Amino acid sequence: MSDINKLIDTYYKWLKDKTSWQSNDKFTEITTPYLDRHNDYIRVYLIQDGNDFLLTDEGETIDDLVMSGCILDTPKRKKILEYTLNGFGVSRQDNKLIVKTSIDSFALKKHNLLQAILSVNDMFYLSEANIKNLFFEDVKNFLDISDVRYTENVIFKGISGFDRKFDFVIPKSKNASERVLKTITYPNKNAADLFIMDWLDTKDIRPDKSRAIVLANDFERDNININFSEALKNYGISTCFWSDREKIKEQLTA
Repeated sequence: MSDINKLIDTYYKWLKDKTSWQSNDKFTEITTPYLDRHNDYIRVYLIQDGNDFLLTDEGETIDDLVMSGCILDTPKRKKILEYTLNGFGVSRQDNKLIVKTSIDSFALKKHNLLQAILSVNDMFYLSEANIKNLFFEDVKNFLDISDVRYTENVIFKGISGFDRKFDFVIPKSKNASERVLKTITYPNKNAADLFIMDWLDTKDIRPDKSRAIVLANDFERDNININFSEALKNYGISTCFWSDREKIKEQLTA
């Protein structure tokens, strides 16, 4: 038991030694020993609020995600963010994460705010399943605000007899043929190979001049294989990277 007490005391000492703060007339900036996704120390701010206090990140967490291309105003992302913050008793005002605290509850509330900050970063950047779902949601939101007519999650039976699933299908109009859209979160050789197989198995049974378009996520991915879009092009599949999505809006709304 004495060894356990010693370990706990060592942790408390580390926490105290690695925490620093500086104050001015408006707030106290607290630098914690916990790291954000950039390996920078997380800072929170303590502000007097009558007889109590406010603890806030001053919007740094969400602003950083938005600047990195993470869109937070789609229904699914809003729900995930709300669920995450509610779990720690943290509220959101504009982009600021905030908890109200008394002197007695300061330690717990500061801990909850730090956990919320870390969880928001983890939720949007460290969970592969969420990233895939959220990129799909981003594409859907883009189609909606661009007034694109589409059907989502469409399954076609291929020549092989296997079902092939496509994310969005834009029907034929008087100005354009059918367009079949695929979202690819991680643009790499495997993703290209899989979609080429899906398209080859279905294109001959689709309406005449039906087109396949890949929308590929290129945010924070500097190492995208330069052969990715070229490989798709060899099979008549167009590629649009997410940062260039405005360039194909006319093609999708036609």
